[in-house]
Amino acid sequence: MLYEQINEALKYIRTQTGFAPQTGIVLGTGLGGLVEEIETAASIDYKNIPHFPVSTVQSHAGKLIFGKLNGASIVAMSGRFHFYEGYSMQQVTFPVRVMKALGIERIIISNAAGSTGEGIDAGDLVFIKDHINLMPENPLRGKNDERLGVRFPDMLHTYDKAMIERAANFAKAKKIRAHTGVYVGLPGPNLETPAEYRFLNKIGGDVVGMSTVPEVLVAKHAGLKIFVVSVVSNKCFPIESITETTMEEVIEVVTKAGQKVVEVVKYLLGPSPAAI
Repeated sequence: MLYEQINEALKYIRTQTGFAPQTGIVLGTGLGGLVEEIETAASIDYKNIPHFPVSTVQSHAGKLIFGKLNGASIVAMSGRFHFYEGYSMQQVTFPVRVMKALGIERIIISNAAGSTGEGIDAGDLVFIKDHINLMPENPLRGKNDERLGVRFPDMLHTYDKAMIERAANFAKAKKIRAHTGVYVGLPGPNLETPAEYRFLNKIGGDVVGMSTVPEVLVAKHAGLKIFVVSVVSNKCFPIESITETTMEEVIEVVTKAGQKVVEVVKYLLGPSPAAI
């Protein structure tokens, strides 16, 4: 059933564009500014693509954009889906399946996240080297279709070390405050309690958010190279540093820091990413 749905979505997209992307990009909360940098070849509303959900979250545009970014052929999700919106994990991750069917070989995922690691401040970037999945559902649950991936994907080398290293070197050279760290995925939509932030710090979490992990699981299942960057929207540790946070404040902080993500992503996509 899932395989057939992917092909139906792919068939429709191919009636709109023959563009062949090599890299998929998922744009998180407040990070839609990257779209302005894309030399757009085609743009398709989610609502027109068979089996695609439609984002209900503020700041998520809801378009699949094809084009060139720093010379690379990409397809970008301007707006993503979340488990807390009421979608199943299969729906949340369906676009990753479709991007794989379109021919991408790697995926770059961005998100806004709270920091639970020492010394990580609002506006900083965190390049994700690992994750802890505390979500109540898994997009790989159910009958496995071997055409999409193996039954038990190994998660040892999930995050591409070469891309992380290149991004870290670039950030250092450009004096961008950046860290490598562990992302903890929770279902949301509420923000966490002080006790939960303390717990996340104790178990090794550096940032916490309500997305990304399901997409990473499916990307790994699909055999894609994976790079994830979190923009810290609010500082959540130590506990005494916590203040009440609104979505408007999150978007404001992440939007301001978004240009740094644009620089990193464009660098990774460039023709000679090993040289700064």
